[in-house]
Amino acid sequence: MEYGILGILVLIADIYAIYQVFTSGASTLAKIVWTLVILILPVLGFIAWLVAGPRGGSVRV
Repeated sequence: MEYGILGILVLIADIYAIYQVFTSGASTLAKIVWTLVILILPVLGFIAWLVAGPRGGSVRV
């Protein structure tokens, strides 16, 4: 039970990341790959997505 709240937070973060992946402007293949990474490696996948994930519609100048 001591990991219950942490598990819920990881689940919420992963659901948020997957939602952001699906609503991004990335290609279908990129969406599938990011979703699989987040599902297979929940914590590391979320961190990797935060660092290098698809930034749908954002343009860097």
